[in-house]
Amino acid sequence: MSGHHQTLALLLFSAFIAVTLGITTWVSRNRRGSAEEFYAGGRLFSPLENGFAIAGDYMSAASFLGISGLIALYGYDGMLYSVGFLVAWLVVLLLVAELVRNCGRFTLADVVASRMSERPVRIAAGTSSVTVSVLYLVAQMVGAGSLVALLLGGTSEAARSWTVIGVGALMVIYVSLGGMRATTWIQIVKAVLLMAGAIAMTVLVLARFHGDFNQLLNSAAERSGHGRDFLAPGLRYGGDWTARLDFVSLGLALVLGTAGLPHILSRFYTVPTARAARRSVVWSIGLIGSFYLMTIVLGFGAAAVLGSDEVRKSNAAGNTAVPLLALDLGGGAGSTGGTVLFAVVAAVAFATILAVVAGITLASSASVAHDLYASLKRRRARQHSEVAVARVAAAGIGVAAIALGLLARDLNVAFLVGLAFAVAASANLPVLLYSLFWRNFTTRGAVWAVYGGLVPAVLLVVLSPVVSGSPEALFPGVDFHVFPLQNPGLVSIPLGFLAGWIGTVTSPELPDEAKHAETEVRALTGAGAV
Repeated sequence: MSGHHQTLALLLFSAFIAVTLGITTWVSRNRRGSAEEFYAGGRLFSPLENGFAIAGDYMSAASFLGISGLIALYGYDGMLYSVGFLVAWLVVLLLVAELVRNCGRFTLADVVASRMSERPVRIAAGTSSVTVSVLYLVAQMVGAGSLVALLLGGTSEAARSWTVIGVGALMVIYVSLGGMRATTWIQIVKAVLLMAGAIAMTVLVLARFHGDFNQLLNSAAERSGHGRDFLAPGLRYGGDWTARLDFVSLGLALVLGTAGLPHILSRFYTVPTARAARRSVVWSIGLIGSFYLMTIVLGFGAAAVLGSDEVRKSNAAGNTAVPLLALDLGGGAGSTGGTVLFAVVAAVAFATILAVVAGITLASSASVAHDLYASLKRRRARQHSEVAVARVAAAGIGVAAIALGLLARDLNVAFLVGLAFAVAASANLPVLLYSLFWRNFTTRGAVWAVYGGLVPAVLLVVLSPVVSGSPEALFPGVDFHVFPLQNPGLVSIPLGFLAGWIGTVTSPELPDEAKHAETEVRALTGAGAV
């Protein structure tokens, strides 16, 4: 890109970073040092504020960069990501939001441990939450690297590496200093910027085709290199039965995974009541639904305006389709309009990455401190020491995410998030639903449900074509893959539910009916909720 692009985009990057660091610094001076303040922002956010923050947490680099790129490359099959991410919110609204807010305090493990032996359940749920969070973080790091590589001409591997390291460092600062209150305000600012950017881009794409969506689709099909097949199912997931099963697996992971994401569940604790949690989800569904409809326009717009080959040439996984589309819509390379629009979209995408990264890091560091550390200390740890551990954990998780982000930098970010959703649906969702709705659920069942989903999901990813055996794999030079599907959800999600059932029916422990009754009353009425 030209020097004008670089300068303007870097200035906008810097402005957003300065604003968010200012928010973090201000919050760090005006907060109490309690665990409730650090993990839940004092539970003082309104449903509207929390709805925007949830949307900000959920509309990640995978949504803005990855989904649009997949649609630009694969047409109809790429659009399935948009549908899956959106439909998932119905599961959250109907089954999870209000009940989790009533039963828990800070983390997923709080819900399960309320009627089980705390220590083994917290260790299992904490381990699972950290695993899911790190996988999700990797996708954001890859998105950041792709974005800055495009900005600097796509040739500098060193620039991509330093970008990933820089994003990791910023996320540690946000979480360590500001906690949930700063993270929430960063999410709100980012959600407003992202919605504004997506609306502007959508209007420009539709204006290019005079508001005729049919013409847009026909142009996309012509320039895709696939003709009418671009608008029909099967381009990515219809080649053989393996590909079709991969599609089913992906759909299961996307629809069920959201309800098990630690950074989404933790957002329900930042509002004062369960009713406010439910209203937060309603607000977020409106924002998220509008946004995913726009990603469909942007994806097909990139194919129609640029052509699939041009998108693939810039980034094989399609992660740079939206910034390239902005450049063309603004007037093309070298034009003032193109320079400004490209820089704005790149800065919005970068803001998206930083905000989501902060939310995930906070949720995972809370799991380390509130679940793992406090369990190992047998709950004798005082709150201020727990918060200190959370800050240290944020640094450790940042280092792990940076290392994996450098390794996975050539994979599509939406695809990477699909893997995180699969692990969340396999390990977290079974134990959550069983705890809320099954009277006879026991401690052994809870632990088995978590590990019975987590271990197969991670193992199947390692043994899949994602890691080895294909040109796009993490290690393309070796081949040790034995599992044919790229997404493990079709196998690992049923295994998680099955392991929880087997653990419960074989457990010598008698279920505590009094605790279940207490949990049920609290979940449905909010009586006794924190």
